[in-house]
Amino acid sequence: MSNVIRIQGVSKRYKLGVINRKMLYQEIQSRWARWRGAEDPNARVTERGERVSGDLWALKDVSFDVKDGDVLGVIGRNGSGKSTLLKILSQITVPTEGRVLIKGKVASLLEVGTGFHPELTGRDNVFLNGVILGMSHKQVEGIFDSIVEFSGIEKFIDTPVKRYSSGMRVRLAFAVAAHLDPEILVIDEVLAVGDQAFQQKCLGKISEVARAGRTVLFVSHHAAAVENLCTKGVVLESGRVAFQGTQSEALHYYANSTDRPASGCLRDRRDRIGNGDVRIVAIELRDTAGGPIQNVAAGQDVDVCLHFENPSRRALPRLNAVIRLRTEFDAPVFSQYNQLTGQSFGNLAESGVFVCRLRRVPLPPASYRISFILAAEPRAGEVLVALANAAEFNVVGGDFYGTGVLPSEHAGVCLVEAEWRLDDFTPANAAAPAPVAALS
Repeated sequence: MSNVIRIQGVSKRYKLGVINRKMLYQEIQSRWARWRGAEDPNARVTERGERVSGDLWALKDVSFDVKDGDVLGVIGRNGSGKSTLLKILSQITVPTEGRVLIKGKVASLLEVGTGFHPELTGRDNVFLNGVILGMSHKQVEGIFDSIVEFSGIEKFIDTPVKRYSSGMRVRLAFAVAAHLDPEILVIDEVLAVGDQAFQQKCLGKISEVARAGRTVLFVSHHAAAVENLCTKGVVLESGRVAFQGTQSEALHYYANSTDRPASGCLRDRRDRIGNGDVRIVAIELRDTAGGPIQNVAAGQDVDVCLHFENPSRRALPRLNAVIRLRTEFDAPVFSQYNQLTGQSFGNLAESGVFVCRLRRVPLPPASYRISFILAAEPRAGEVLVALANAAEFNVVGGDFYGTGVLPSEHAGVCLVEAEWRLDDFTPANAAAPAPVAALS
């Protein structure tokens, strides 16, 4: 496959706080000072008296190729340069250094309503976008009904876009971008604006475009969408390419490099929230004999122990204790709390241990993360303490089914008990099967 996008040493610099006519003069001053080895006269002075440059490098020396038919997931934390990169690829902005070579028509969906003229109707904007992509009026006419039907805003298609809600704009914008037959489709996290049903509809359309052999660049914090839709991944950190590989490799790199549970005592964590009347000072995993364990086997009973201190000595007879498990990609796995099981703790002592016994842990081997919340009832909303990514919950091996066999690593996030059998097809059991609801 040939390269359709080649990114060579791309950097993008923004000047912070400089928006007036002196910009060119100040730039010349700064460059002259740097050439002479002198202090930058336009640098900002911090409260400590330090001189700091007003430059922000959103991207720095980014290089990689995208081949025809690739579905590339661009992954990174907020501020890592993902959106800036897509704006350069969409020719909305130009790089400060380096160059981008693109072969083919690019359709972009980066921000709500990008490319729409607010005074024109939705109908007019559909045709305008088609012309921009090099399509004739007749070609756009041929797919116009499909675009409108997909967007679900038929009643408002002849209303000026300036009167659309953000959700209506993103519906129409995505429908236009996906249906106008681009060689390259560039999509940012903007899909998060839509409702859940429309997001699923969009992901289905992206998958359809990818199967048709088009090239797709997709930015999302939804790890499952990147895993299922993309074939390759690029991880950006502080404006630089930190990793390139398959989408699974990129997701694992990203998950292992960010937001891992901090080591050491929970007493030292500064990212907890709550009023502090009760504190969780340690999390421990134990087997049913009470012995501490580091890893859990699939199908094993395990006690999750939350060691607490109650320095306020509040009684709190209706305390709600919650533990939550999430995957390393931050997808929810389950929540468990004492109200679900109808159990209460009575008045709290000055210290103690909340113990939650998980029966036959129904999880495949992987690394999960524990979060916890303690909340006072019946005063809803009074959080005593809460902490995300408080500890790791590692599942290794196990014999959940009693056969020595477990599903593959990417088969799902839970193990389900089941039985299989083979029935004979006879007149006695040949009745018409009950209908199953189909996915729309």
